[in-house]
Amino acid sequence: MQNLFDVIPESFFNYLGSGSNNRIYSDCLQIIYQEYDREISYRIPRIRIRDAVASYLLENEIDYHDEDTKGMVDYNSAAGSIIRKLCAKDVSWLEEDNDDVTYEKQIIMTEQGVMLAEFLQTLRKPEKEEFSSYIFNIYNTLRNTEQWSSDPYVNALKPVYRNAKSLSKALKKLATFIRKIIERMVNEETLESLTENLLEYCEGDFIKEYARLTKQQNIHIYRTYIRRQLEDMKKDQDIFDLMVIGCVLEDEINEREAEERVMDMLQRTQRFLTDDYDRLIRDIKHKINLYLQIAIGRARFIRNREADVRGSVDQTIRYLVEEMQTLDMKDELPDELNDLFYLEKNEFIDLKSLRFPRKQISIRQAVADEIHILSEEDRIRAIKEQEKEAYNPYSKELMKSYLEKQMGTDRVIRGDQLPMRNKNDLLSSLSAVAYGQENGFVVEPKEGYFETDDLIIRNFEIRKGE
Repeated sequence: MQNLFDVIPESFFNYLGSGSNNRIYSDCLQIIYQEYDREISYRIPRIRIRDAVASYLLENEIDYHDEDTKGMVDYNSAAGSIIRKLCAKDVSWLEEDNDDVTYEKQIIMTEQGVMLAEFLQTLRKPEKEEFSSYIFNIYNTLRNTEQWSSDPYVNALKPVYRNAKSLSKALKKLATFIRKIIERMVNEETLESLTENLLEYCEGDFIKEYARLTKQQNIHIYRTYIRRQLEDMKKDQDIFDLMVIGCVLEDEINEREAEERVMDMLQRTQRFLTDDYDRLIRDIKHKINLYLQIAIGRARFIRNREADVRGSVDQTIRYLVEEMQTLDMKDELPDELNDLFYLEKNEFIDLKSLRFPRKQISIRQAVADEIHILSEEDRIRAIKEQEKEAYNPYSKELMKSYLEKQMGTDRVIRGDQLPMRNKNDLLSSLSAVAYGQENGFVVEPKEGYFETDDLIIRNFEIRKGE
């Protein structure tokens, strides 16, 4: 593996180190990069770059000095010195050249300089990632067979693998992001800051992106097709040979290495979509629940601590006592404060300071109420109402009979074989599964999902117990 410092100039990172005006140099690189944002190339007249840097120094009132600028200097001279430093060969963020027609000096951002500026920009303000787009891109790529059939490695496998890897990295960062929110939540001291934090979380981009990932672009909708398509590509010898050939030509490796690389990319993509994705989502859901539970507990704690005036008075007195002891100003307390509080140590109590526990009210004499005798008609009506309220159409016993009726003489029934034509059918089937183990059946989840109306239900199989 080639070492990074064999590729970049020797002093490439020096101007970002401490004690080297690193804030000025990083800001100047960002300003220069912004100047190129509206241009068709990374090549601009030197005077324009100098003016942009000088404006930055002037607006921020930066008195820039280095070994090349002795004494008092104007902002244009300071800007010119900064540009010369960034153009040095051992730094090479920028390059200086002459225009072939006008012979005017031009400043060119090097390829490494552009990447460094983009990296610094990402560190300052990370871009929000759209998780669902990765799934949709994978699905659309594999679905449009005619677009990649001639070169399946470059046009299918590589973009699919890249999107799966990007989604994996994005979800890992998301899990870390939630952990930081939780850590900040634990340290919240006031109800206002806690509420602001919670509102920022609920109204932020994260909730919208996560909702799109788990609802509109739910991976379960596309995963079966994606995995089947990847498996077909692996088993189809013609397509697999084309991917190997494409890998040899694209990555410039031998055929044996190409075959191993193609197989590894297919297997890693399938493993992510099958196991790793579910594990990451479970971890994120767990942390979301933890975050909300901590928020609720923290809110209750803060509310109870600050709920009434008594708590505020108690905190005020404690603060006064601590300040008095710290500053040794007990004798200097104002007279009006002495009239309000007795701040001395309490060593004695009397009966008036005791609070006796409440006693439960006891019944000392029997009380007889007049009994109203129901008529036969009222009694029958009351019994029917109680039976109606007590009737549960989805009870364990009824669900056992329901499942036995659906299975008939068969010992096994699949989830998609159960009737789900309406709401009652759906509730009966789900209740039968919920009570399955208690009723002596074996319920086993299976791969894949089936749809009923607007619901997506995971496949399952019910077997009669031994």
